[in-house]
Amino acid sequence: LAADPLGISSKGLEEATKTYHDVANALVQYRNSPPRSGLVADFQELRNVPGAAPSVLALLGKDFYLSGFAVRNTEIVGPKVGGDLRRQAVYVTLAGLGAMLIYIWFRFELIYGVAAVIATFHDVLITLGIFSLLNKEITLTVIAALLTLVGYSMNDTIVVFDRIRENVRLNKRENFPDLVNRSINQTLSRTILTSGLTFLAVLSLYLFGGEVIHGFSLVLVVGVIIGTYSSIAIASPVLVFWRNRQGGGRVGERPRVFERQALGVPR
Repeated sequence: LAADPLGISSKGLEEATKTYHDVANALVQYRNSPPRSGLVADFQELRNVPGAAPSVLALLGKDFYLSGFAVRNTEIVGPKVGGDLRRQAVYVTLAGLGAMLIYIWFRFELIYGVAAVIATFHDVLITLGIFSLLNKEITLTVIAALLTLVGYSMNDTIVVFDRIRENVRLNKRENFPDLVNRSINQTLSRTILTSGLTFLAVLSLYLFGGEVIHGFSLVLVVGVIIGTYSSIAIASPVLVFWRNRQGGGRVGERPRVFERQALGVPR
């Protein structure tokens, strides 16, 4: 909102702003002196009212001193940008999880991919929940950190799954829950060392990296802890749950549902 009753717009915006600032200060001093005290002294109250209607601005320009107000431009920043950013984050995360599901399905089995996606989705959800509790802003940097977390958590889970697959090949008659537990114990030292060193690195970024990467490093600080937990306590138990649900107790046994289907017996 700009006023030009003296016709000095040709002098430039900065000079005109300074001129009106001086005029406004003189008016404020005059109106604050007795017996005129109590009148409107801050013209910002008239000019910077959020969402002021054009008709109100027209009346201000017509009936108040410093007439000749003109709206040079009007800009409204709404929630559209935030909504677009939120949708893009959801789409990118789901696309990444879907691609990883297909890859693990190809390399292992479908249930391995489902278990890994469940654990990784858990990591992203918990991290976003902590971000919400801390009242942190979701930016493009944070979205990049979430995708980094997806890759890191998935890699940690695949390490455990690879050991489970190796032990399945070597021990055909072992009870499956015991085999999964043994596989976790065999990879536990590697998981703790790798996650611990990664945690120290991202913690250093969080403490000393500055405000620019503060959100990025905070996501990874939280995500490394949650991801390490989920690869052990969520992804692997999903495999055991599925195996027990299908009725296959030992590694070499076919789940009973498959046997019934092979015989043509309904479930």
